[in-house]
Amino acid sequence: MLEPYDGKLSRTVLRREGGGNTADPADYTALVKKFEGQVIKISPSSTQYINPMDINANYSEEDNPIALKADFILSLCELIVGGKEGLQPVEKTVIDRCVHQIYQTYFENPVPENMPVLQDLYEALLRQDEKEAHHVATALEIYVTGSLNLFNHRTNVDINNRLVCYDIKELGKQLKKIGMLVVQDQVWGRVTANRNAGKATRYYMDEFHLLLKEEQTAAYSVEIWKRFRKWGGIPTGITQNVKDLLSSREVENIFENSDFVYMLNQAGGDRQILAKQLGISPHQLSYVTQSGEGEGLLFYGNVILPFQDRFPKNTRLYRIMTTRLSDLAGHAATSANSALP
Repeated sequence: MLEPYDGKLSRTVLRREGGGNTADPADYTALVKKFEGQVIKISPSSTQYINPMDINANYSEEDNPIALKADFILSLCELIVGGKEGLQPVEKTVIDRCVHQIYQTYFENPVPENMPVLQDLYEALLRQDEKEAHHVATALEIYVTGSLNLFNHRTNVDINNRLVCYDIKELGKQLKKIGMLVVQDQVWGRVTANRNAGKATRYYMDEFHLLLKEEQTAAYSVEIWKRFRKWGGIPTGITQNVKDLLSSREVENIFENSDFVYMLNQAGGDRQILAKQLGISPHQLSYVTQSGEGEGLLFYGNVILPFQDRFPKNTRLYRIMTTRLSDLAGHAATSANSALP
């Protein structure tokens, strides 16, 4: 969503897993369509594609945007190739070398048909002499010529709508973290373009804890989080899996770079860790202990405030967004009755 740039801001929203407020990506689809936004469905059966290799001249504030793009591609390969130890130094070297090679043609003549795709990286790796390059290429193969090749296409969707939703619900466990990383990079490209136009970019990341699980992707996500703020972006991380979020080495960097934290009811173990991390007193902690719907704590700078947010149920927005079975059944019955002669 684009708005006039009015300063730096970032948010973190914490909710208890299994809580009443869900954030299934599909839940946003009806809302986005209601506001005439664009929904981009990314799944193995979809014909809508986003190219993880996309780049633009404003991608980095440095003279060499490829250096920042190489950082993203290393993070992507970390998810695909890296085990517990992550990418090895030689693997990082050959990936970086190939990234610079495959963008040469595009920057000499930056037309859409010269934009690299994942297959260009795969083939460049196969041309290298090092066995480590062939190891990385073999790991990439399933995402290039195999059954998980949905990210081996040029972007064929228009993301210039004021409101864009990337729906990755149907990506399996193997692809969801990759999908989130690729979407994050796509949004970064939008942030850089909007900055030049004097516009802010609001970016909402659901299931944010998934981006902080692997060391390389966590480090990249924190770096992008900081860059968003610097470049007029307003990132918001949302999670119901607070335990996984708090287990990340990078979570402290996220909190330190979040101006606003919105916390709903929390499980017992999570509350104690959050209390220590955010400096919450026992009395303040009571507001997220077995609290009701729409009750919690707001953190803004050094201020901590308890709140009650009773979202009105007699609104079109509530009817669009609710996922409660009782509400959905009631709306269906109302619709059926209104359709009777």
